Amino acid sequence: MTVPTTVGTAPELRQPDLLAGLDGPEDLRKLPADGLPELAEQIRALLIDKVSAVGGHLGPNLGVVELTLALHRVFRSPHDTLLFDTGHQCYVHKMLTGRQHDFDGLRQAGGLSGYPSRAESVHDVIENSHASTVLSYADGIAKARALSGEGDRAVVAVIGDGALTGGLALEALNNLGAAPGRPVVVVLNDNGRSYAPTAGALATHLAALRGGAAAGNLFEQLGLAYLGPVDGHDTAALELILRQARSLERPVVVHVVTDKGHGYLPALADRAEKMHAVGVLDPLTGLPRSAAAQPTWTDVFAEHVTELGAHYSDLVTITAAMPGPTGLSRFADRFPDRFFDVGIAEQHAVASAAGLATAGARALVAVYSTFLNRAYDQVLMDVALHRLPVTFVLDRAGVTGPDGPSHHGMWDIPLLASVPGMRVAVPRDPAGLRTLLAEAVDEQEHPTAVRFPKAVAGSDIAALHQLGPVDVLFRSTVHEVLIVAVGPLADECVKAGRYLADTGIGATVVDPRWVLPVPAELVTLARQHRLVVTVEDNIRNGGVGAAVARALADAGVHVPVTTMGLPARFLEHGPRADLLAAAGLTAKGIVHTVLCARADRPHPRT
Repeated sequence: MTVPTTVGTAPELRQPDLLAGLDGPEDLRKLPADGLPELAEQIRALLIDKVSAVGGHLGPNLGVVELTLALHRVFRSPHDTLLFDTGHQCYVHKMLTGRQHDFDGLRQAGGLSGYPSRAESVHDVIENSHASTVLSYADGIAKARALSGEGDRAVVAVIGDGALTGGLALEALNNLGAAPGRPVVVVLNDNGRSYAPTAGALATHLAALRGGAAAGNLFEQLGLAYLGPVDGHDTAALELILRQARSLERPVVVHVVTDKGHGYLPALADRAEKMHAVGVLDPLTGLPRSAAAQPTWTDVFAEHVTELGAHYSDLVTITAAMPGPTGLSRFADRFPDRFFDVGIAEQHAVASAAGLATAGARALVAVYSTFLNRAYDQVLMDVALHRLPVTFVLDRAGVTGPDGPSHHGMWDIPLLASVPGMRVAVPRDPAGLRTLLAEAVDEQEHPTAVRFPKAVAGSDIAALHQLGPVDVLFRSTVHEVLIVAVGPLADECVKAGRYLADTGIGATVVDPRWVLPVPAELVTLARQHRLVVTVEDNIRNGGVGAAVARALADAGVHVPVTTMGLPARFLEHGPRADLLAAAGLTAKGIVHTVLCARADRPHPRT
């Protein structure tokens, strides 16, 4: 197979002989320097071959091949500690630490994680897949090394320029610079991007440093030594500067300039994201292998938020370095003056939205569900305390699939349930997303959140009738079991309701639409049934089911409530459908739960 490469002299995807013979970093250090260009070619070929077959983070890893080779030749992992932020740039690290033969299972159930994994290797020290944390880890590990007399063990933190825009990273730099005796090597992988081009004044400063400016160096002003910039695709130069950094025995920033997607023409031609994250694609062309994809929830949101932008001249949208993945690129193209990318800074995004709302704008923050965790304090104390009508759009809510435990959006509802005044909507279909998003943006008295999964949006599910804000999706003549469907699980709930009705068990299936606070009409419906079963793709602890049970108790409605949801533990990576099925969140699982509850047997998923 021929791949469109821009580096080296051999365009064919060969058997990776050099790479196959590496059992670990010690073998890499024995390899003659003149063999490194060939090894780098083989690594890139394997990356393109394996990632194009299963999907994953291609561009970031193509950009750090030579850098990772140099790191493992200069430092002795695991004696020395290598930390990667963000962890999706660890594929080459995995190959060099003995896992190169396992890439057929990358991000597949039971296979390699797409991020560092402590269960996989002693060389993976932290499972770091949320950006901007690595410098704080490095600071703490270096402190512990000093206290235990292990100061000879180097601590190296690899961080991208995008991740450096996060407030936590800047807090760590502030502390590292104040401790001249703490020998932490900060490798700044500067490719000018995260998903999108790096935003803010830091990007301007790094560009000046790349251009040779010496005065006013931020890192030196903070008390760190500074080396570079150095070509991140020159292994010899990298080894030289890394050895120099190690010898300084103080906090030092090594400024490495890399090219995201380096060596692969389709990645270099992708101006939007440099193939940051890809699905299954043709390695020759870089184009998706599948036929035209059905619209996803993100696609539906992207279209409708742009329509709302035309309707509301005061609608302003904010993202934390993810305009494309969160669906705001189209809005940004049409209304550039009302779109703000604040970098990887979720806390600032939310507090800035609070400022926008204070000044009268309709502020909308689009963020992955899992990343909202980082800004909980701002949601609570900067938005809710001031009763500001900020809209939060939570993409990747529930089970996300191959990205694994750090990216499953399982925690948002319990967090938001504790926020006074917060209204949370969960659409079941594309029509519902459009309606609920419009209602959220129109809300002027309370903060709102609209959540949806990483999945195909599917077809609309019509309601039989409405009881206030509650949609009734199925109702048999006998009212015995009330199934409360939360968002995208509505289809499975309707299937379960029909099956139960066919077997003589009266069932009603409803979609509250606005799940928090619990609608009074839902309490009224519960009075008419003997059992309530709630079904949500969110942890059961503190979720919608818990809120429904509390609302019934407060109203003196003594109807038992059985809650179905995800277990309160970190779920591994795997297909979304399989993970939902494992949690019983299918029609079959719902029926089984109803039958167990009716028979007064212990619930099987406590």
